[in-house]
Amino acid sequence: MTNAVVVGSGPNGLAAALTLAERGVDVRVLEARDRVGGGTLTSELTVPGLLHDECAAFHPTGVGSPYFQQLGLEELGLRWLWPEIQLAHPLDGGGAGLLWRDVGRTAAGLGVDGPAWQRLFGRTSRNFDALATDVFRPIAHVPKHPFKLAHFGLHSLLPAPWAVRRWKTEEARALFGGMAAHKFGSLTTPLSASVGLMLGAAAHAYGWPVAEGGTESITRALVAKLEHAGARIETGVRVMSYDELGDPDILIFDTAPDAVARIMGDQLPSGTRKAYQRYRFGPAAFKVDYAIEGDIPWANPDVLRAGTVHLGGTLEEIVASEAKVGRGEMPDLPFVLLGQQYLVDPLRSGGDSGLNPIYAYAHVPNAWTGDATKAITAQIERFAPGFRDRVRHVHVRDTAGLEAHNANYVGGDISAGANSGLQLVMRPRIARNPYSTGVPGVFICSASTPPGGGVHGMGGHNAALSALRGLSG
Repeated sequence: MTNAVVVGSGPNGLAAALTLAERGVDVRVLEARDRVGGGTLTSELTVPGLLHDECAAFHPTGVGSPYFQQLGLEELGLRWLWPEIQLAHPLDGGGAGLLWRDVGRTAAGLGVDGPAWQRLFGRTSRNFDALATDVFRPIAHVPKHPFKLAHFGLHSLLPAPWAVRRWKTEEARALFGGMAAHKFGSLTTPLSASVGLMLGAAAHAYGWPVAEGGTESITRALVAKLEHAGARIETGVRVMSYDELGDPDILIFDTAPDAVARIMGDQLPSGTRKAYQRYRFGPAAFKVDYAIEGDIPWANPDVLRAGTVHLGGTLEEIVASEAKVGRGEMPDLPFVLLGQQYLVDPLRSGGDSGLNPIYAYAHVPNAWTGDATKAITAQIERFAPGFRDRVRHVHVRDTAGLEAHNANYVGGDISAGANSGLQLVMRPRIARNPYSTGVPGVFICSASTPPGGGVHGMGGHNAALSALRGLSG
């Protein structure tokens, strides 16, 4: 019987293990920590009863994942919950860009920019499933939907500031800029529009839902399905050397490339080892979780209807702050992503305490050693005067804390790699098969591989299929 070891239990590692186990492979999953899930964990970080997502929080690519859609995770207890407004981007003076799941309703709220928004996102959202089958794979493949991919690619090639030239209102420009900022880093480079375009298309096609009870619900559903398939999961096992793994037929790493290089050592071809050691990590996150009394007092009341909120001001402000972070400088008012998951998931508020959990992180330079707590609070207060007065408890996780929480987040980089240059499209190294390490039977599947960050399982699924093809070949 073919046997496999998967090192790491993030969503990609679990997806790789499940893909193998459901095809008759005897699978062991080894996790260094005492909890399975990597970036898909939920904990009581501030006060007992309040549930905070530890990293991943919103799941447009999770609900839209071609692999997850095959699994029927809803039958295992996973329940997606959608806010009334998927995304809000408040501006000074009380304005806000509002993204509804309905592209027409979003367009209607953007005034003169509505028709252009409708033309762009109407088509890309209708084509999202077709695009996902191509975009969620390595770049070197024969497209299944070449014409739809070409249309998407023409818009994606642009720097984000060029892509928004079609819009005149600050609301539309900032709304797109905030989505593009999920790239982490400079927005003035080619392809920086791609992230905003894909996330906007996903928002209109599937929304930006949260998982009821916290993101860890996704992990629990995957683990239940994995155990039903006969796989074994071992926690508290930190792999230091290839010699510890017992020479399995298939070995898949859900780890950062530098960890593969350390563990495999001289087993790796020298070219692969050097590429993994040179792999670049990008800007980081600095995370603050709040327990607040009541709701956030947004100047624009519509923002209280949104699950996800982007705080960064105008497009020009976002571009400037992201450029600073990319250069290793800390902006005074960084781009902040904020979550109000409790609005659609009361389970997170833990009863009748009157307290609600707020999720927030700022973009900061990689391995930055400062404290961004005041800057994040100030950015929230800017658009919600009186917010500070409602804060009762905070939990802070700096860049070092993020890496300690998840070793794949090197320097606090929750994207697991810089999204710039060739690495944006060819990661973790330049190779026809990015999952292959060059060692027969050994693969990498983490967010450092295509299609990159997000809870979608596609890196793991793709790597496992690659491993199975290698066996049959």
